[in-house]
Amino acid sequence: MKKTLLTLTLSALAVVTMAGGIVHNTNQSASFIRMPARDASMGIDGVYYNPAALTWLNKGFHISVNNQYIVQNRNIKTTFPQLNRQEFEGGVVAPFFPSIYAVYKLDKFAFSLGFNPIGGGGSAKFEDGLPSFEMQMASIPAGLAAAGIPTSKYSYETEFEGRSIYYGIQAGASYKINDVFSVSLGLRYVMINNSYQGYLSDIMINPTMPAAGFTGAMVKAPVFFNTMAGLFGALAGTAASLQPILDGGGGSLTLEQARQQGFLTAEMVQSIAGGFTLIDPNTDPMTLNLAQIQGAYALATPEFQAKQSAMSANAVATADKTVDTEQTGTGIVPIIGASLKFERLNIGLKYEHKASIKVTNSTKTDDTGLYPDKAETPSDMPSMLSIGAGYDATAKLRLSAGLHYYFDKGAEYGKKLNGEFVKNDKVIDNNFFEVGLGAEYELNDKWLISLGYLRTQTGVMDIYQSDLSHSLSTNSIGGGLRFMATEKIAVNLGALNTFYLEDTRDFPAVEGKNQAYTETYNRTNFTAAIGVDISF
Repeated sequence: MKKTLLTLTLSALAVVTMAGGIVHNTNQSASFIRMPARDASMGIDGVYYNPAALTWLNKGFHISVNNQYIVQNRNIKTTFPQLNRQEFEGGVVAPFFPSIYAVYKLDKFAFSLGFNPIGGGGSAKFEDGLPSFEMQMASIPAGLAAAGIPTSKYSYETEFEGRSIYYGIQAGASYKINDVFSVSLGLRYVMINNSYQGYLSDIMINPTMPAAGFTGAMVKAPVFFNTMAGLFGALAGTAASLQPILDGGGGSLTLEQARQQGFLTAEMVQSIAGGFTLIDPNTDPMTLNLAQIQGAYALATPEFQAKQSAMSANAVATADKTVDTEQTGTGIVPIIGASLKFERLNIGLKYEHKASIKVTNSTKTDDTGLYPDKAETPSDMPSMLSIGAGYDATAKLRLSAGLHYYFDKGAEYGKKLNGEFVKNDKVIDNNFFEVGLGAEYELNDKWLISLGYLRTQTGVMDIYQSDLSHSLSTNSIGGGLRFMATEKIAVNLGALNTFYLEDTRDFPAVEGKNQAYTETYNRTNFTAAIGVDISF
């Protein structure tokens, strides 16, 4: 029977990204939420989206403070047979998702600082576990039934919660070469913090094994397996316990004769006869002599010892388990940018280099052996290229477009094949990209309304997808407004709804373990944002 383990995802349970790549978040301002095509931004959020264009801000200080409230629901369906449920729900909530930017603009130079959750953010909670957990429970009755111990039910208690956040602190300098062309150079310091808490407890089954006192009622799995381990241990020692009687010349005695002559007690006779049915259920041991019985037990001893070992291992595997661990790591991301500004058109370019990062476990409790203290896991942030354009169609209407391209295949996200970490090109066919379109219209000097569309396209292989970690393509629609409270204070409000494209993975049958089955992955996501931009 497959060993039962408590398993927690390293990132999938906690990442709330609805804009960005598999790792990155690009939803980094309220202005983006109301119009998700900011790669040619001429505003303060250009610290993140278009840093080279900061040279076209007015002289002085500029500050932008933003927060987003993000709610995501995850739905996983499975056709794996014998499960108590076929649908699993998980929730992710990020009530605090801040982005803060500051710029000091001189004649030709602009110096900037930024702070944002560049990846992850929030916590995910699966109160009923995941299919991969449930499958391990479901395999217990099937495994016991195949071993000749009728079992049809299981139950357990579980809850898992994960939190993942990648904070980025960014500093940069921008320089205006002339009235058309500007460049920028910056560094981002990335700090990763993941934490996982969960438990798996009270695993119960309903075995029928009258010889061991089990009649089909629900019982804790470790109690059953420990009892069976003791039973098989005793049976494994039967041949040795009968040897002294044979050495004394009692090999021709039947069990009843041996009892009558005081060599065996009634309880011993009952135990030996009952155990013999596991060796040869078609032969009545009361009709055999001790030499025949001892010979049969001697031949069966290796099998009984193997079953004793397996039952002991199953008792440990189905015992209550808890995980409480934290992972931390840091990395540096160099950032270069360029901006072109014409009369009605501006173009923004940015390239972020890859950050090679490993997170290190700091484990308080790990009954699973999956998170050894001080062990390291690859958690790279891939390089990313963004290109954006903004066009003033009229004095009041501005159109925008943007592209983000993530070089996922050149990074390592901690994915495993056959228990070994692999590079992303082993599980990803094509790099992830997203395309955004948007429009802003000034109603008057105070009010501006905006609308935008964002499409993300994943390129992962089928073997990448699992209930623990999967990547889905999306369509998002965002809208909102900007209100100029004064000439120097702007308030941005936005809402963005993300529609995920459902994906399905077929799992083949495994001989002796399970039939073929299918898993289906889907999500929903809603974000509301507010931001204040101040210039002075």
